[in-house]
Formats: sequence, structure tokens, C-alpha cells
Amino acid sequence: MLKEVIFMLTDRELLILEEIVREYTENGQPIGSKTLMNNLSVKVSSATIRNDMAKLEEMGLIEKMHSSSGRVPSLTGYRYYVDHLLSPKKLNKSEAKQIQDGLGTHFQEVDDIVRTSAEMLSNLTHYTALTLKPEQKDATLDGFRMVPIGGNQVMLILVSSNGDVTSQQFSIPRGMDSETLERVLRIMNDRLIGKTLDQVYLHLKTDIPRLVEQYLHSNDGIVDIFQNIVSQSSQDRYFIGGKLNILNFSKNVDISSIKGLLTLFNENDQLDGLLGNNQNDLDVKIGDELSNTLLKDFSLITATYDVGSRGKGLIAILGPTSMQYSKTLGLLDTFRDQLSNRMLEYYKHLDDS
Repeated sequence: MLKEVIFMLTDRELLILEEIVREYTENGQPIGSKTLMNNLSVKVSSATIRNDMAKLEEMGLIEKMHSSSGRVPSLTGYRYYVDHLLSPKKLNKSEAKQIQDGLGTHFQEVDDIVRTSAEMLSNLTHYTALTLKPEQKDATLDGFRMVPIGGNQVMLILVSSNGDVTSQQFSIPRGMDSETLERVLRIMNDRLIGKTLDQVYLHLKTDIPRLVEQYLHSNDGIVDIFQNIVSQSSQDRYFIGGKLNILNFSKNVDISSIKGLLTLFNENDQLDGLLGNNQNDLDVKIGDELSNTLLKDFSLITATYDVGSRGKGLIAILGPTSMQYSKTLGLLDTFRDQLSNRMLEYYKHLDDS
């Protein structure tokens, strides 16, 4: 883990460090004293800049690249920059309009908004984006629905009080007809509507199976189907945009590392470990702060968005340690405000309908 270290830097050293980070994150090339002399707002000699760079290198804030005489930020340098020098960059009009237009689309479900947000953030940054819909622990069951879809296939639909809709296709158990299915559905709705999803799941594991057997003399696994959809609905659902973008910045090119990176996005437990411990409104983790060796060359910026009584959601950008922090932070800050407003509009329409 990167440790916070107090550095006593002069104003000029701060300017030099800030310019090295800015130049390297924008252009990807090591920075020499001549470039700094031309770019800095203060006029000093190349020799003076070299002396200041030597001090920054001695403190571990910048480092030398083997293939160049220039310097690049170290992980400690990035950390110091983020903590003390970073200011979000304002979006240009084109980017702001792209967000406004993208979120202005008509959406049928909350998941559609959150999924689209991941795609938009990935397109805007060219990094990997992750989004999580608002968590509402007290969401209750509005009801189950069943829709025949042909043959012996049925779509089971769960609707919760926060507007979430979860669906799951299943085959009608052998020996069970449509009339029996309707009776099961009535039992479920009569007993479970209005209860929290945690309570619904508990009832489906305890008294509901006995009740169904009492009426039908057998449940034929039908209760398991309801358990599965409630479990699915209760899980955190991450949406990911630009999964393959992460490979553009990985320094590990062996097959096992690539496989590990891609597997990361398909396992909720790993995503929970990556994103679930964040308690800050806006947070930046760099390199080994991510506690995953596969991500030692990456940084993660997360931001929460507030949807009032509906809870808080999360948006995040996973990119290289050399990502454009100022631009990315400015984008996330603006995007989450727009996303909050759009979600509030969606829920207001849902409540009014």
C-alpha cells in the first residue's frame, strides 16, 4: 500500500511535479528539463530545473525511464499529485452535450439507465467503466408475474417497490399444468407482497415450501425457481463498459494475466472487493492500493451518486496509473450529477404512473 508521506516542496518544485504529471498523462512521453523550461509559468534555467528534478527523484516522486533521459511520475508522485495538486477539469461543450443526450433517452428500467451510463463513460474516457445502481435495502416485493412464452417455457417476473424488474425463464415442472402454476403464483403474491426481499427469501426457505406442499401435495421444485429469482434480484448488479479497454494499458501480456483481468469482470465477489469497500463520496486508488496484483499498473476513480430516498449508486473508471486524472475526475463529477437528476426523473415518473 502507498503510505502518505509529508514532503516539504518549494513552490517551484510543486509546479515542476504538477507539469510532469500533466505532460506525461496527456502525451505518454518522459519529460526533460527543456520541455519543462518551455512549459512552466515561471522562467528559470534548464540547470535549475534539473536540480529540482533531482530533488524530486531523490524523494521518490519521479523516476527515470531506462530508455530515456526524461522523468515520469512514480506511484508516490501520482498519489501526492492527487492528494495535493489535482483540480477537476471542466468538460467541453461537446462532452457535456453527449452526456445530456445520452441520458435524455427514454428508459424502460433502472438497469437500462445504469447500463447505458457504463457504456457512455467508457466511450468518453476510452477506459473501462463500472456502474452500480442505487442500493435500497428496504425495497419490498410488488409482486410476481408469469408470462407463457411457448411450449413448456414460462417467464417469471419479479417487480420490486424501487422499480426494479427481474426476469427468469424456466421450464414447467413435469406433471404441473397452467392452473396449478396460477395457484402457486396466487400463494406467493398473497403471502409475500409488501415484504422486503430479504424477508421474501427467508419465507421461501422456511414456511412457503410447506404451504405449497399442503395445497399441491408436492412443490416439484417450483419454490426453488422463486428462490432463484429473489436471490438474483437482491444481488449487486454491476454494469461494465469497455471491458477490453483494460488490455490496452496492461503491462502484463502473458495469457494468464489477460485471463485473470477478464475474469475479474465476471465475478461479483471480486468486483465487491474492488468497489464494495469504498465509503468516500469521491475516491482515487492507485496501483497496489487496489489490493489486487493484476491491477498494480492501474488506478480506480469512484464516485457515488445520490437518488434521495432511493439510495446511492456508484460509478467508477478503471484506467492506467498514467490516466488523465484531472479530466477523468471532472467527467465523473459532472456525470454523477446528471445521472442523479435523470434517476430522480425516472422514479418520479414511476411514482406518478
